[in-house]
Amino acid sequence: MKNKNMNNIINHLKKFGFVYQSSKIYGGLANTWDYGHLGILLIKNIKNLWWKEFITKSNNVIGLESKIILNNKVWEASGHISNFLDSLIENKVNGKRYRVDHIIKKINPSINIEKLSNLEIETWIKKNVKKWENEKTNWGKIKKFNLMFETYQGPVVDLKSKVYLRPEIAQGIFINFMNIQRTSRLKIPFGVGQIGKSFRNEVTPRNFIFRTREFEQMELEYFVKPGEDEKIYNEYINKVENFLKILGLKNTTRKKHNNKELAHYAKATTDIEYDFPFGKGELLGISNRTDYDLKNHAKHSGKKIEYKDPNTNEKYIPYVIEPSIGVDRLMLALLIDAYKIEELKNDKRIILKLDKKIAPYKIAVVPLNKKNHSKFAKKILNILLNKNISTTYDENGSIGRRYRRQDAIGTPYVITIIDKTKKEKKVTIRHRDTMKQEEIFLDEIDKYL
Repeated sequence: MKNKNMNNIINHLKKFGFVYQSSKIYGGLANTWDYGHLGILLIKNIKNLWWKEFITKSNNVIGLESKIILNNKVWEASGHISNFLDSLIENKVNGKRYRVDHIIKKINPSINIEKLSNLEIETWIKKNVKKWENEKTNWGKIKKFNLMFETYQGPVVDLKSKVYLRPEIAQGIFINFMNIQRTSRLKIPFGVGQIGKSFRNEVTPRNFIFRTREFEQMELEYFVKPGEDEKIYNEYINKVENFLKILGLKNTTRKKHNNKELAHYAKATTDIEYDFPFGKGELLGISNRTDYDLKNHAKHSGKKIEYKDPNTNEKYIPYVIEPSIGVDRLMLALLIDAYKIEELKNDKRIILKLDKKIAPYKIAVVPLNKKNHSKFAKKILNILLNKNISTTYDENGSIGRRYRRQDAIGTPYVITIIDKTKKEKKVTIRHRDTMKQEEIFLDEIDKYL
């Protein structure tokens, strides 16, 4: 993807209203973005397809919507309050703070930072990193930084009222395990899926919507019997890769974490990475979380959390396989993958070759001549909208410009209303990728699509 210019892609998405800089009239807020109508439609299509593939098509997976603010004891039990800290070091030359693990990983990825003390890390950085981000360095001391956003619940601001915005959506599923099991009567193995917002107080949000402080996740917690976890873990690696193929995404690779890289709760983790213009980055992850979460919630709450096999009466705490996908990152990868510049005979066009399953609009209706054809074109538009087909309408500018606009936002088909439409009930349909046009009868549109 090194041949694609990230700034050009960002400007294109801003120009056509996929994204806007948040709070722009007040100077913006660091790496915070609002999604416009086209961005919303694309995200909605991605989420709907995920829900269909991971939940609707499975007879043993159901949904949940848990809340953003949970009891603080949830985060104590999950390990977030003690473990969700980053080590930062300040460059006194520019006053900026940087994550220690990012510095060491870039300079020498073979170093296991977990085995070093803060003093050893400080000494190593001061000795080996004389320049960082093209600036001279004068490193200070390492300090811990809490990645969770704090806020307060109730009228009094004190330690008792302090709560956190959730840094992940998985814990809402774990603390509801017994409720879900009781009401759904599902037998192991079964899964619970959720789509929702998470918040992480990132030190250096960067790379457009790749790393932001507020983001959305699509997650599945699949509960399995211990001993069957490795088989299902591998099945879900294949399942998420197949999902990416359904979306039409290319340029992805697997990366299996070694023991030094595993999170404190994980037995195994595999990332699917995408080759972004700024380098390879994690797109999604599949983890074998073992029984860590359920066991810790049982311990901290004093409540029994277990599964009883109805056939054998065996009781056990299930293991959990978790495929977790960042919606914003996935959308960014799909847009980068789809962004093409095609050289034509006397022109060039920018095109988003999004799969038609997720394109914001499936069809655009355009009158060849605004004066003669717009009235009938709007009738066709309303027919398509009433059929719940995502459709847009454009009558401004030359027909060539209108085709280019639809190419630029990824609309797979353009229906052009022509003289024959009223007389012979025919329209012209244009294909985005090939630019080929053909005439079809009005009553064939549904079947054609």
